[in-house]
Amino acid sequence: MHPDDWHLTDDIDDFLAHAGEFLRSRPAHHTTPLSVTDKLRTLGEAAYGPGTTLFGRLERDGDVRATFYRLPGRGLSVTALTPEEADHLAGRLLDLGHSLPYVTADEDTATAFAAAWRRRTGATPALRVRLHLYRLGTLTPPEPFPAGRGRVVGEQDHEHLMGWCREFAADVGEDVTIDASTWAGTRFAEKSYTYWETPDGAPVSMAGVNPLVGGQVRVDPVYTPAHLRGRGYAAAVTVEVSRAALAAGAREVVLYTNAANPTSNALYQRLGYVHLTDVAVYDFG
Repeated sequence: MHPDDWHLTDDIDDFLAHAGEFLRSRPAHHTTPLSVTDKLRTLGEAAYGPGTTLFGRLERDGDVRATFYRLPGRGLSVTALTPEEADHLAGRLLDLGHSLPYVTADEDTATAFAAAWRRRTGATPALRVRLHLYRLGTLTPPEPFPAGRGRVVGEQDHEHLMGWCREFAADVGEDVTIDASTWAGTRFAEKSYTYWETPDGAPVSMAGVNPLVGGQVRVDPVYTPAHLRGRGYAAAVTVEVSRAALAAGAREVVLYTNAANPTSNALYQRLGYVHLTDVAVYDFG
């Protein structure tokens, strides 16, 4: 393999013209790059702040085999690579003067890239988080199903929605400011949301869904306030948005969970979500 097999660009239209078909060929595995590139294509710098996003594709004999992107000021996100391919990419980025704070990829690729980065830079990789990626198989509503109904979140709910997104972000350790002035620039803004309400109309849980791209929809986030957990509300709202995604034409419905959270992992498996792969994030000290 030659480092020049990696074709780099900061032009998203050029990148998608060459790599879009590859990303759409495995929509569940490529859920994040599909969503990120769609948001960038639609919103430009408003999506992730000012600066240049670097895109890359690994191409051999006219076929794209892998892709990556690096958003302004952030780490590397890359699709599946062999250890040799990961090493060549690390070398190419270093030759271009990149200093990476972290890498995100499927677990084998992230581990291989982190090892290559350490060999080449001396940086010590630290595993930040390991995620399970699930894909919906046969949707299986829970028994018993909690009383209530799903309701699409509207403009009148915006202050309440932002409050729950703040609580969710704090729960999962995301360092983000969520208020009226910052909302549009957060990862929560582009989603559609559904509340699960009790029969008296009180919202007790929520689920967000990313826009349909490449035939896939990703459920994220799912949140129930701590004092309302254990009553089946998260299961109910997840079933509600999963059904709605299928009805809207999604061929794949996916979601991530923290591998260290047995409660959420067990919940989604009971609902018919099937483990697809693991994703790891390594920080570079």
